[in-house]
Amino acid sequence: MEENEFNYINVIPLVDVMLVLLTIVLTTSTFIASGAISVSLPKASPQQAQAAKSQIISINSQGIIYFAAKMVSFEDLNALIKDIDRETSIILRADQSIRLQVFVDVLDLLNNKGFKKVAIQTQRKDQVKEL
Repeated sequence: MEENEFNYINVIPLVDVMLVLLTIVLTTSTFIASGAISVSLPKASPQQAQAAKSQIISINSQGIIYFAAKMVSFEDLNALIKDIDRETSIILRADQSIRLQVFVDVLDLLNNKGFKKVAIQTQRKDQVKEL
């Protein structure tokens, strides 16, 4: 049995496959780039786009609680935060020398009231001033 060598390569099937792939790529890229999916976006008034205001709770070195820069007792704080939206950001600032229990009580109160956006403000170590 004698084998014949190929004298030529039939490239027509290869060209057909490449043209189909090229057509698919060009069709999908044009579809994505032109934004052919028409979507009617909803309208919103500028007042709704404003971010919620954050509230600040501070505890000084004597353990006195301040809400919005006004001195309050723990019970007053409980009453004041009752009317605040639960999506409001709360920033908790506490002096480093306070009793831990005061801090934990305020944090526990915020947690029990359902606040999820509570941040504890700290200072970077390289920015701390020497006394």
